[in-house]
Amino acid sequence: MEILNSLIANLQTPMFLAFLLGIFATLIKSDLKFPDGMYTGLTIYLLFAIGLKGGVKLNSTSIEEFYKPAIVALILCISIPIIAYFLLTKIGKYDKANSAALAAHYGSVSAVTFSEALAFLESLHIPYEGYMPSMLAIMEIPAIIVALFLLKTNSSQEKENLSWKKVTHELFTGKGTLLLIGGLIIGILSGKKGHEQFAPLFEVPFRGMLILFLLEVGIVTGRRLSDLKQAGVFLIGFGILFPICNAMFGLILGKYAGLSMGGATILATLSASASYIAAPAAIRIAIPEASPALYLTSSLAITFPFNLSIGLPLYLSVSQYLYGV
Repeated sequence: MEILNSLIANLQTPMFLAFLLGIFATLIKSDLKFPDGMYTGLTIYLLFAIGLKGGVKLNSTSIEEFYKPAIVALILCISIPIIAYFLLTKIGKYDKANSAALAAHYGSVSAVTFSEALAFLESLHIPYEGYMPSMLAIMEIPAIIVALFLLKTNSSQEKENLSWKKVTHELFTGKGTLLLIGGLIIGILSGKKGHEQFAPLFEVPFRGMLILFLLEVGIVTGRRLSDLKQAGVFLIGFGILFPICNAMFGLILGKYAGLSMGGATILATLSASASYIAAPAAIRIAIPEASPALYLTSSLAITFPFNLSIGLPLYLSVSQYLYGV
């Protein structure tokens, strides 16, 4: 019953409904499209806003409160791509390049799924730790590096072809990393006084910007629905079941690390999410032979809609059970 109530509440949020509208617009072949550059602009706004707000919260957070969740976040983003890689190669029978590409996407995180998780919990008046955006920043890059390392050590050809210099540059200078970490640092240094200055732009309008972004993501997702045939039954199942397992893992570790119920739910959502901003940019350079039809379809057309519709209320309900609420 709790899952059903959470599901209904999630399906009624304007963020999810905007996402559905974007998919519907694509299916009916509407001429709805965002102006060139607007998608990038919204991405910059959301990532920078998340970093700024998380940095302000970190400014008033003690190391004793923060270090356990940070360690847990690192454990998750290192172990998830390793498990994914071996599941995809041994059970899914995918080649090493595509397995590594998929592992990188599922080990890394989705800032948009994270933002929707925050909005979902806030709509239900469920508190969470303000420093959770730092978990997003911590988990974004290591998983991609781990996946590339697995490919390099398991393929003699990749030992020669993989350019770590180019990949590292892309990972650490990409807009996602730069905006998240840069925003965190600015938020930490400026503190509450700085927050008072940027709050009118990055606090109140945030959800409105998120609605617009999810409308565009819905349009992009709708265009990839036809690729589901190429994905196959295994990848569809993987794109749903693997995130659920990761979320349960994240919930247990989050509770162990001392996070609140809301914080553990967000960590579970991060564990279950799949990147479609940072990871594709790095994989395009590092593993050009990997198929975008597989890793983009899986992360964007399978896992993202599942997390947005069913995943969030499911993770919250399990979290409520674990915390005895």
